[in-house]
Amino acid sequence: MIRIGNASGFYGDRFAAVEEMLTGGELDFLTGDYLAELTMLILGRDRMKDPNRGYARTFLSQLETGLGLAMDKRVRLVTNAGGLNPAGLAQAIRELAERLGIAVRVSHVEGDDLLHQGFDGALTANAYLGCWGIVECLNAGADVVVTGRVTDASLVVGPAAAHFGWGRTDFDALAGATVAGHVIECGTQATGGNFAFFTEVADLTHPGFPIAELDASGDAVITKHPGTGGTVTVDTVKAQLLYEIGGPRYLGPDVTSRFDTIHLEQRGPDRVAITGTRGETPPEAVKVCVNTLDGFRNSMTFVLCGLDIDEKAALVRRQLTGAVGADGLHWTLARTDHEDADTEEAASALLHVTIKTPDPKRAKAFSRASVELALGSYPGATLTSPPGDGTPVGVYRPEYVPQQSIEQVAVLPDGERRAVDPPAATGTPQGEIHHEEPEHTPGPTRRAPLGTVVGARSGDKGGDANLGVWVRDPAAYPWLAAELTVDRLRGLLPEAKDLDIERHPLPNLHAINFVLHGLLGQGVAASTRFDPQAKSLGEWLRSRHVDIPEALL
Repeated sequence: MIRIGNASGFYGDRFAAVEEMLTGGELDFLTGDYLAELTMLILGRDRMKDPNRGYARTFLSQLETGLGLAMDKRVRLVTNAGGLNPAGLAQAIRELAERLGIAVRVSHVEGDDLLHQGFDGALTANAYLGCWGIVECLNAGADVVVTGRVTDASLVVGPAAAHFGWGRTDFDALAGATVAGHVIECGTQATGGNFAFFTEVADLTHPGFPIAELDASGDAVITKHPGTGGTVTVDTVKAQLLYEIGGPRYLGPDVTSRFDTIHLEQRGPDRVAITGTRGETPPEAVKVCVNTLDGFRNSMTFVLCGLDIDEKAALVRRQLTGAVGADGLHWTLARTDHEDADTEEAASALLHVTIKTPDPKRAKAFSRASVELALGSYPGATLTSPPGDGTPVGVYRPEYVPQQSIEQVAVLPDGERRAVDPPAATGTPQGEIHHEEPEHTPGPTRRAPLGTVVGARSGDKGGDANLGVWVRDPAAYPWLAAELTVDRLRGLLPEAKDLDIERHPLPNLHAINFVLHGLLGQGVAASTRFDPQAKSLGEWLRSRHVDIPEALL
């Protein structure tokens, strides 16, 4: 068995987690995931200011105390904190180690940065690499491995493949490790964070970070250090499995993992086994995260209190449009007001307005024009923020390149540059995956929130959103499958009524995953939605009232 922990789910996660994981119990490896599509844009802007930057500096700060602990405990570190400059972070770690008097072997992986390949208007262009560069570094004795844009799960698959000596065609083992990596990659989301049934978690004040215990077959047990907060249950693991996925075939650069073959089992307190995952050949192409800059944006929010809310909103629209023009203005009126309210806040609605423009001066003038309305607009006019400059807008788009075109290189601790070959076996897995819809026998129903019996987890993938829903009682799955069709989802979520929606049943998890194409427009950084990352989409769905069989209630 190998124990792989995770101490970061995003750039900005709990700073103390590295030290907590290293002091909380036994580990063989500690990983840290710092990258997301939005993070690559942030790092790209950092690199524009200083070509020596472009990596997640938080990780380097965490190593001030964490590096010595890791070396003392013989825990090897694997992280994608290298971002756009893995060589720069690797060198910074060597300099830190020298200053601290710690002997450490640092290695890094290159080849994901494809900006030189000429993607139109790109600020960043990074391919999602797999695990084999990490494997080369670990096999060469690295204590710390720094990567750029690898798939999040590769941070776990790499250590497992190196430890167990897996080959390129050990697809079932690679798929099992990929699933385990997917579960722990987002940190405490696997241990009760962002969990639909969070009120049932006894201690969520300070949840512990997750650990994957893997064996040579790729099967895993998800757990956490003893005595830490949160919980690990079939449902917390299932929620994370449904996060930011598409269909049953989960495509990765090293393996296609079959999420319809996963089996979950509770094996004691805070221990959930993941078994049976099947793997298939990886696809011929890999995804490239491309970020471009597309002008500037600025936002203001007007507070509308009391009577005549619609008329007040209409006046602001006329005034602000007259001042700066209608082009690029996006309006949302949130009717948070209550009639005959007993507090001023409860009597108020919020009018959000965002401008997107190629002109930074117009973006700044927009917020100034909003403030100028304070004494000459609707009664009670007030804003939630002062005026300010616009910020650059980043637009994400996925591109795809052949695996054979990637020149991945593992830079070993002694400086040797070792080429990492692309997979020899690639292709489109054959055969459609069909699942018979279970038969549902209608009976007496009662009107109640869908979340009474259904859990959900949602998130962003570029301009698309994913929405995974599941039932905890297997007897409820036939009803869920019959109830939650694409048309029914459109009715429950009117913002999605005109979108292209995919529906993917996962009966092994008593779940259905939906992909809502275009809900987030041009991606998180450019989205003007109230919830630009679709994090609350699942909770909105759970709050909608439907007719639920009384037998399930």
